[in-house]
Amino acid sequence: MKVVITGAAGFVGSHLADRYLAYHHQVVGIDNGITGDLGNLAHARANPRFEYINADVAAEGYDLARSCSGADLIVHCASPASPIDYAQRPLETMAANSLGTKHCCEAARAWSSRLLYASTSEAYGDPLEHPQRETYWGNVNPIGPRACYDESKRFGEAMVMTYVRSHGLDARIVRIFNTYGPRMRRGDGRVVPNFIAQALARQPLTLYGDGSQTRSFCYVSDLVDGIVRCADSERARGLVVNLGNPAEITVAQLARVVCELVGVPYQTDQRDMPVDDPVRRRPDITRARELLGWEPSVALEAGLRETIRSFA
Repeated sequence: MKVVITGAAGFVGSHLADRYLAYHHQVVGIDNGITGDLGNLAHARANPRFEYINADVAAEGYDLARSCSGADLIVHCASPASPIDYAQRPLETMAANSLGTKHCCEAARAWSSRLLYASTSEAYGDPLEHPQRETYWGNVNPIGPRACYDESKRFGEAMVMTYVRSHGLDARIVRIFNTYGPRMRRGDGRVVPNFIAQALARQPLTLYGDGSQTRSFCYVSDLVDGIVRCADSERARGLVVNLGNPAEITVAQLARVVCELVGVPYQTDQRDMPVDDPVRRRPDITRARELLGWEPSVALEAGLRETIRSFA
């Protein structure tokens, strides 16, 4: 099978490339390098079945279909994903999830490829429904500072589903909840790399608000397994599937666990909550269990130990 992955040099995209190569598939990785890191593809680039293309999938006039020649599957992961990245590159983020998604849909049409669009739990905004099911429409501020990411992801979902209805595209959407693991960038603004980097430096951990806001953390190998299963599933065609860990934890509890695993005293630097930051976040993964036979298997402490080891 030939698999094309956009955003292949990113955190999730690079792990996905490694997984498909481990399954002996041919992989084409496309990335423009604005937030990705070629070092993440060190293993992949040593493999003769991997091809890297330095390109922006959202560039006007870019012929993505040519890069996807003969593709059986296209996985669209290209987009800045951390709060710092999409705050610094808001227009690039919106372009990746709008024009970039359109280019992926057209490429999939050209080659009769299957398409998987990597969306996000941010599509639910600061949710009024808890836990969040795929049928929930979300509570998103369309003109807030996070809108460049969450609203563009929602637009990307609408684009994909319009192609499904208008052209019979064989596509599916995954909404990815908080994911962590090796290859996350230090200081990318997400809570796990922030806490680990600060703990290793013996600095107080930055806690926004009182730390009572909740998240559900999924280790990257579990997420990749869910993506692969969803891409393979005929039953997921035309559907949205939540992928995340339903085990909910407060950010303050996470900080304590990280300090314990690193072996440093628990110290925090409390700051005001960012605008529109979700108060609660937990996926309902009933659909993933029923359609894909999937649920996370890596315990939080085990995944954090691996992540800490990679940072250290």
